[in-house]
Amino acid sequence: RERLEESSRSRPAAEHVRDVPQEAEKDFSRFRREISSIFFGDSSPILRDSKQYNDFWTFLKKYQTQKHKHCSQDCSEHDRPSISLGIPQHYNPVYKVNISVFSGSARELMLNAGVVSEYDSRESLQEVDVEEVRKVFHLYLNFLEKQKFDRLIKLREFQRNLPIAQHRGTILDALKENQVVLVAGDTGCGKSTQIPQYLLDAGYEGIVCTQPRRIAAISLCKRVAFETLNEYGTHIGYQIRFEKHRSKHTKMLFVTEGLLLRLLSGDAMLKDYKVILLDEIHERHLTCDILLGVIKCLVQHRDDLKVILMSATINIQLFARYFHNCQVVQVPGRLFPISIQHIPVPKEELRSKSGRLNPAPYVRLLNLIDQKYPSTERGDLLVFLSGTAEISAVQEAAQQYADQNGNWIILPLHSTLPLADQDKVFDYAPENMRKCILSTNIAETSVTIDGVRFVADSGKVKEMSYDAGCHMQKLKEFWISQASAEQRKGRAGRTGPGVCFRLFSETEYEAMAPYSTPEILRVPLHSLLLQLISLGLPDVRQFPFLEPPPVESILESLRLLKDQGALTEEEELTQLGKILGQLPVDITVGKILVLGCLFRLEDPVLSLAAALSVQTPFTQKSFRDASTARKEVDSDHGDALTLLNAFHQWLSLKCSGENSTKWCRRLGLEEQRFYELMKLRQQFLHLLEEAGLVEERTAETCSSSERMERHGELKKLRNLRRQLLLQRGSRKRCILDLNNDQEDAEDSINLGDVNFRLRQDPSELQSLLQKSRGYSLRDLKLLKTILCAGVYPQVALPDDHNSYKRDSDQLFHTKGKGFVVLHPNSVLALDPDVLKLDDMNVHVVPAFGSKRPVSTDHQMVTYMSLLETVKPYLVNCVRVCCVQTLLLASSAIDSSCTVARLVFDEFVEVVFPDPEAACQLVLKAVHARKLYSRLLTRQLEEATRSSGHVSRVTRSLQRKLRDRFNDVLCTSIMYTVRRLLPADLKHLYLNAAQSSRAVLSSGESFEPNPRKGGVLLSENFTYGCLEETALAVDPFTDCKWQCHICNKEFPFSVLSSILHLEECDKESENETTTITTEQMDSCRRAYFCKTCDQELSLTLPEIFKHRRSHEQGDV
Repeated sequence: RERLEESSRSRPAAEHVRDVPQEAEKDFSRFRREISSIFFGDSSPILRDSKQYNDFWTFLKKYQTQKHKHCSQDCSEHDRPSISLGIPQHYNPVYKVNISVFSGSARELMLNAGVVSEYDSRESLQEVDVEEVRKVFHLYLNFLEKQKFDRLIKLREFQRNLPIAQHRGTILDALKENQVVLVAGDTGCGKSTQIPQYLLDAGYEGIVCTQPRRIAAISLCKRVAFETLNEYGTHIGYQIRFEKHRSKHTKMLFVTEGLLLRLLSGDAMLKDYKVILLDEIHERHLTCDILLGVIKCLVQHRDDLKVILMSATINIQLFARYFHNCQVVQVPGRLFPISIQHIPVPKEELRSKSGRLNPAPYVRLLNLIDQKYPSTERGDLLVFLSGTAEISAVQEAAQQYADQNGNWIILPLHSTLPLADQDKVFDYAPENMRKCILSTNIAETSVTIDGVRFVADSGKVKEMSYDAGCHMQKLKEFWISQASAEQRKGRAGRTGPGVCFRLFSETEYEAMAPYSTPEILRVPLHSLLLQLISLGLPDVRQFPFLEPPPVESILESLRLLKDQGALTEEEELTQLGKILGQLPVDITVGKILVLGCLFRLEDPVLSLAAALSVQTPFTQKSFRDASTARKEVDSDHGDALTLLNAFHQWLSLKCSGENSTKWCRRLGLEEQRFYELMKLRQQFLHLLEEAGLVEERTAETCSSSERMERHGELKKLRNLRRQLLLQRGSRKRCILDLNNDQEDAEDSINLGDVNFRLRQDPSELQSLLQKSRGYSLRDLKLLKTILCAGVYPQVALPDDHNSYKRDSDQLFHTKGKGFVVLHPNSVLALDPDVLKLDDMNVHVVPAFGSKRPVSTDHQMVTYMSLLETVKPYLVNCVRVCCVQTLLLASSAIDSSCTVARLVFDEFVEVVFPDPEAACQLVLKAVHARKLYSRLLTRQLEEATRSSGHVSRVTRSLQRKLRDRFNDVLCTSIMYTVRRLLPADLKHLYLNAAQSSRAVLSSGESFEPNPRKGGVLLSENFTYGCLEETALAVDPFTDCKWQCHICNKEFPFSVLSSILHLEECDKESENETTTITTEQMDSCRRAYFCKTCDQELSLTLPEIFKHRRSHEQGDV
């Protein structure tokens, strides 16, 4: 700085005067770097490299051009003030500018920016130049403000012309007089954006607005913030699953319906909110119906709570009656006239010979539009089809027509499409061309596409239903409702007069149901019921449903929750249920997370659970065009492990700084899913820390130079993120490029990547990557068992007649559904040979009369879901060893007296040729499962008491549990396996009274099983209730047994062995507890706490935790 000042002082004053006449000739664009340093730093109102920044240089060039053209006399003379009044002698518009920034002198600005003035004024920036650029900068800011003001005038005019504006007073008066008001408005009336503003203007605070989808919550928040001139403030915020934008000053919060339910779990009365707006309630989503019931209860306990229900004009009387005939305000929409043309498709033309949708009627429709409407008349076509297979069929034929005709751009639109391809539908078609958008019902309500003039409605939709009997979801094609048909028609009249082509007759329209089936009547309810019970509902059967689901569905869901250990038989929450109720995922995924903590496999289980909870990153391209490249991440263990491999490979590229976007494109992967996976993984970790299941992780210590480097990196990333957000916010619809395949996007800067690098510390990422590479085969077996235990009873046995060839279906059988098929995109279906029982591993056992193959390598698959489309498919499958996994994961195990025969959940029968080896294996499994039950109860209780601190005793038991499970999983034993049929179950069990007496003849005290016979060795295992095999009745005569804990040897007996193992185990745990307590006592020291004003006996870590608890309390 001193050098710069010295350089500036050393120049004669006369030299500046000589340079003045030359300033008009100087081109400021030559000094772009210097001017940017002075006027576009971190504190500038305009960010460098933003759109406004680039426009400034255009503005500056035009200014210089105009100045050179019109300035015929010396500008300095014009601007010289008069001596008496101190104002310029000549008028100049620049003096009307009311904006002033960079108030320092030109020399100070140059010195602060490090800009040096050279002696040759033509080759450097001078102080007079800086003054002139500052003047132009002020003019440009004034120009931007005028633009904003003009836009504001148009915005206010637009708001006044909305149909909802005429009902503003009516709505506010109704809300003042009533607790609940229903606003029913047609499409385009403005209710979603304007009613929140009316509430703010009326002085309401503590407002929460729900939306059924995350993208709607964010976009509405931004729109309302923009219209209230609060675009960069926090009075209006949003909170969704992965992110939030709110502060203590937030007056209005936009959330998803699911998130509001989560907020209720923390504050059952929603005391922080005074007004609740529920939007799009006519869509009847599951979470929306539950929210309606909760809020109906809430208004009875809070007189100060105001509720506004917002709906399309669909079945509004149902909602009004539900809220005791609440006041209804109906607002007309703003649709242009729409003509309807019915063009029914003959039955013989609906499907081709192959069974696919026949695209001919849709191609004829393109030809009809070409002939009837000139290409100079703008207007795109939106085609509603039932699913992705139908979209592909029509797209292929329509593309051939478009290639010949040259008038159409064919674009698909569905939820599994990559995000970049979804965005194409919002861009303009080139001149004299139209877009043909082939969409599922996502465009019916979720997405609004401007420019649509024509709508083609197939009248069909694929909806998900649920078969509780076999736990199977069904995706079937149905006729849409009349309400949906009207919604689809309305898409053609948003921006101008439109035409709706209905590919069905008027008679078929009249036969349609008036409204769509609510989601609550066609989906599984177990996660929802668990959430309601977590809210404190004593009996979910008494919940005030808007339309109650079948009682059978509720009872089946309650039974499943009991089987998963979330509820007691009295339907009260267990410790496990309390934890699962806090996790915003399906209970199967939540249980996998809990088990991962129990077995100290948190890192892989967190990644696995997150991967199973987000939409798959594998697109259709990965199976169609990138099958060879994708093999580098395929795992022959199954689909879940393939997802894990893909995530770890992507993480490795991120850590090494390589181009992950290019890699994802090569493998046909959607990179956005990995960013979501990483966010969800962190959220799961935070939830487990809050639940006390894992200890809070502290950041790794780093040197001062590393901290400085990271600080500088974060600063650059935040600036880059701000630029990208501004660019994305200012992005306008562009003309579609027919030849652009987006390959050039590989090297562009990705907002997702910037956010990822901002959130993730490089050292933590490297640590995670190292842990992901350190799995042993034993860990992998344990991980698959955890997955199976979490989703159980979702297991399937292979059919005996499978060919295990790639081109044929591989049939499996579940307990509730026979002859199901591996999904064709499963890695196990693409490489079925890994499921085949090798002839080399089939053994011949003398005197063993079974005709079924005897082997140590029988396998089954565990799956995440069973989905029926054209066939019932197993989705997200993992292969596991059969008997070992069933022994550790099944709900009910029945055995014969010799344990040579086992039955699992009345579904799978296993017979062992060697009863002695079988008995040893069963004893290990029973012993391991009893420890599992004790440890699960202990750790969950410990978690609620000690806030994440895992005691040494618990750690010791966790290691012991892993060893015992691994001991079972690594045991090799020969057996046969068979699926039991309904006829087998009729005579499965012995006489209950006789078998119980026979088993208990030796005098042991075990509880008999009244239904099956035999005795209960544990809550899962019934001994002696099955008939024996054809082997000797008592193979254990004179057999000795050695306890692996105390190493003592005893005459063998199943019941006495179980009793001895329990006693030995308790003694071993007591010894461990005693040793640990003595070790802890030796480490304790006297510590006087000034805050508590007492002397404590604590270990060093406990002292630090005690201090921190006071610090957190102060905060």
